[in-house]
Amino acid sequence: MAEFTMELNDDQKQVRDWIHGFAADVIRPAAAEWDEREETPWPVIQEAAKVGIYSLDFYAQQFFDPTGLGIPMAMEELFWGDAGIALSIVGTGLAAIGVLANGTEEQIGTWIPQMYGTPDDVKVAAFCSSEPDAGSDVGAMRTRAVYDQAKDEWVLNGTKTWATNGGIANVHIVVAVVDPELGTKGHASFIVPPGTPGLSQGQKFKKHGIRASHTAEVVLEDVRIPGSCLLGGKEKLDERLARAHEKAKAGGGERVKNAAMATFEASRPAVGAMAVGTARAAYEVALDYAKTRTQFGRPIIDNQGVAFQLADMRTQIDAARLLVWRASWMAVAGKPFTSAEGSMSKLYASEVAKKVTAQAVQILGGNGFTREYPVERMHRDAAIYTIFEGTSEIQRLVIARTLSGMPIR
Repeated sequence: MAEFTMELNDDQKQVRDWIHGFAADVIRPAAAEWDEREETPWPVIQEAAKVGIYSLDFYAQQFFDPTGLGIPMAMEELFWGDAGIALSIVGTGLAAIGVLANGTEEQIGTWIPQMYGTPDDVKVAAFCSSEPDAGSDVGAMRTRAVYDQAKDEWVLNGTKTWATNGGIANVHIVVAVVDPELGTKGHASFIVPPGTPGLSQGQKFKKHGIRASHTAEVVLEDVRIPGSCLLGGKEKLDERLARAHEKAKAGGGERVKNAAMATFEASRPAVGAMAVGTARAAYEVALDYAKTRTQFGRPIIDNQGVAFQLADMRTQIDAARLLVWRASWMAVAGKPFTSAEGSMSKLYASEVAKKVTAQAVQILGGNGFTREYPVERMHRDAAIYTIFEGTSEIQRLVIARTLSGMPIR
């Protein structure tokens, strides 16, 4: 277990500077164009693949960093470049992590390469969990998966929503209900291979921010997939369902739910790091503007009202990063989130991103309200952080229930 430190080592600094250079030289120059187009930035993803950033190997190396800081460091730098394009680059990772966490070695070796494609023919993948009536309330999920024993096939029906890369993905990972009696414990994940009949893209959402990231509904109508596409396999699923039924009879179901919540907790610092990247980018634009913009014969940073805003912005960004780093280190070190530290980091960083980007617009005044300056886009992008991966209200609920000892449903 690595000791906690606030100083990156030489290898980490080298990786950070490499990612920062890609964000500065490739992502930022393309950000405004793809925001306006509201389309997946395939050329940028291809460039990321060519240099090795869009690949499973890259994310695996950061994920297995013994300090826990690899992933938050990478997320901060990519999202410093642009949130929409960065989400297009990292979105496939959600599906890949789903396979890595739950799949067999054969499934991992077969499907993850198909998620990324090659640098000359890049592909993307989609993780499909949310539904029109099941966002924060995953227990309300309605998408069903029924096993056809005669054909050794699973039949999926339902509608997923808010799916990053939904409908355009080469591989879709779909969470569905296999045993309604067990609630959230009766869910399983499935691989839907490329070109499977019955899967189609529904509504593509025209969003307030992160416009370069494709977000859409995924409609599943009698989608038949081989039995081998159940993540982890049928035997493992049957064993898990049997244990869940036994625990439910014994009154131990709540403990299983809390274990699931702990898994979600561990993923939230990465979103916090994304928010830190966007906040830092807006702060830097505002700082540079305040140093060079003159009013009444002096730079506006000489005015206490502006200077104090910048001081608060920088303080809050640094505080958010420290919360993210603490939670990330705790997760890799196996430290329990006894105070919901994962949710704390995501909650605070998300709220800071919204506040800092709004302050950046204010410091730039009328210029900040135009698309000639990037803070307008950053402000729109920042709104998503308090919504996805659990809203700020859900984070507060998780934190409060954890502190009080109440069950987290």
